[in-house]
Amino acid sequence: MKILIVEDNRDTAEFLKYAFSAGWPGVQIMFAYDGTKGLELIKQDPPDIVLLDLGLPDISGFEVIKKARKFSHVPIVILTVMDNEPDIVKAMELGADEYITKPVGQMEIVARIKALVKRLHFTNLSSDELVLGPWRFNPLKGQLYNNSYQVSLTSMENTILQILIRDTGKVVTYHALAEAIWGVDYPSSINALRVHISRLRQKMERDTCYPQIIVAKVGFGYYIEKI
Repeated sequence: MKILIVEDNRDTAEFLKYAFSAGWPGVQIMFAYDGTKGLELIKQDPPDIVLLDLGLPDISGFEVIKKARKFSHVPIVILTVMDNEPDIVKAMELGADEYITKPVGQMEIVARIKALVKRLHFTNLSSDELVLGPWRFNPLKGQLYNNSYQVSLTSMENTILQILIRDTGKVVTYHALAEAIWGVDYPSSINALRVHISRLRQKMERDTCYPQIIVAKVGFGYYIEKI
């Protein structure tokens, strides 16, 4: 496993290096202290995962994601102090796979990266297409189809949708979703879930203000209606 840390704060970079050396021995760590170098390493020495700060000295982390997605599908994890929802949504829409806000504990960040790796390599997927109202869902391909219209799901959206479908008609709690996705229910997991659910709804619902497929039970969790 090779992890590229794109972070201009060298103290933070060393903190992350120590976290992985303690919690995940054998992981190879590479550093880039600006976005340009990060893009260069992604292209020339592809890592397995990128940890990316949004506030870089040359170009923004958003620009790094945008440019990287033109030539690479490497999982990108945002690690930043910017915790407002518009930034989270923007990063995800550009192609980030995960969003972690600082400060974060060493054990938490290692656990969440391990969970991401596990999820990305998850092979126990249904080979059957599933029907959700007007939609057909292919878990193996991570694709949604509505007649001739097709949309792609991120690995996170694919996982969330499979979990909700598995318990169709039952409410899946925030805690259960977080445990299934990240392996740990961390303090800001509910906000992260809301962002991913919002993006799924944008892809699936006719009216995101009045969702008919993925429904929230306020203060408790989400469920998929029996259709």
